[in-house]
Amino acid sequence: MSLENVRLSQSAKDRLVWLKRTTGITQWNVLCRWALALSLKDPSTPLVKEIVTDSNVEMSWRTFTGQHGDIYLALLKQRCLADGEEPTEENVAKALVVHLHRGVGYLGGHKGMATVEGLVGSLVKQ
Repeated sequence: MSLENVRLSQSAKDRLVWLKRTTGITQWNVLCRWALALSLKDPSTPLVKEIVTDSNVEMSWRTFTGQHGDIYLALLKQRCLADGEEPTEENVAKALVVHLHRGVGYLGGHKGMATVEGLVGSLVKQ
């Protein structure tokens, strides 16, 4: 597992397809960034540790993060440390997959997040 490519599970892809339709946000990477941020905001440890990334949605790390790759990498490393894991490349890659998928679940599980306003509100509310 590495950070070079980010790949989604089929269930995550299905939820993102719905979100693309309802929010009007057409890029996978934008929705995935929201999902990751939403999961990282939650201080609890994700329950699922293994995700099967079996869909045809795949993007490079650069596409996923845009010009903010260093920031996303630092956030993931910090989360590994907060969860008691060494921030090795493998642990950071696992954290990315687990948090990305948990965040997609959060986005797809709340009707209020079916709009851009709902997405913004989900991250700025305390």
